[in-house]
Amino acid sequence: MATVLDDINAGVWEDMEARKRLVSLADLKDLAAAAAPARDAWSALGGTAVQRDQLKVIAEIKRRSPSKGDLASIVDPAALAEQYADGGAAVISVLTEQRRFNGSLADLDAVRARVDVPLLRKDFTLDEYQIWEARAHGADLILLIVASLSDSQLREFSALSRELGMNVLVETHTEEEIERAVAAEARIIGVNVRNLKTLDVDRSVFASLAGLIPAEALVIAESGVRGVDDVTHYAANGANAILVGEALVSDATPRDRIAEFTAAGAAAIAARA
Repeated sequence: MATVLDDINAGVWEDMEARKRLVSLADLKDLAAAAAPARDAWSALGGTAVQRDQLKVIAEIKRRSPSKGDLASIVDPAALAEQYADGGAAVISVLTEQRRFNGSLADLDAVRARVDVPLLRKDFTLDEYQIWEARAHGADLILLIVASLSDSQLREFSALSRELGMNVLVETHTEEEIERAVAAEARIIGVNVRNLKTLDVDRSVFASLAGLIPAEALVIAESGVRGVDDVTHYAANGANAILVGEALVSDATPRDRIAEFTAAGAAAIAARA
């Protein structure tokens, strides 16, 4: 029986094929070559040891989700990104998937033109075309979801991303997926507490899996952030960064919320030292 993730991926394939008819891979490669060099998301997220006493925030521009439906209209994604940057977001995530999240590459373009922090192109990467597409539109970081890809794809897509100067966030949800991410030499590993096959959220998943990730890698807690208590929980259990969407797009003062989350995370990291 098809899972929610299977259905999302099927739609992503269809939409990508439509874009391929408009912009060839060769044209994308030319656009990527002409783009400004990718920014260093690894360092922005605390890649060096001296930076790991702070919890970094990946702030997400997210209009809707399959689990919650409409979250926010976000007429001006660039203005929201500016608030995120002003609040201290280390990376800004821009959802570009159309059908389930109401995102677009136009959102990525608008945000890239407004802010200078590293950008994550948040989508369901299934083909090298999307990686070239991400770089052509100014992304500095892409998402690879282990549950959607083979081991060879994880390695090949990671290698291509590095060749283009981008970092890779490799998303996991199970112990076996972490093993596969580590085998693929992932340096930035996310633990999504939402099961993309069912959309169920279990925040305890993070604490049970984060310790399996090598110390040299960056650990990203994904999903499930409702407020400071969740931020503290993730930071106390090994997160170097959190990826937050719904709690920010539904907040009237996202700039203040990012600062609040950053402070709470730093306190939790200090307490575990």
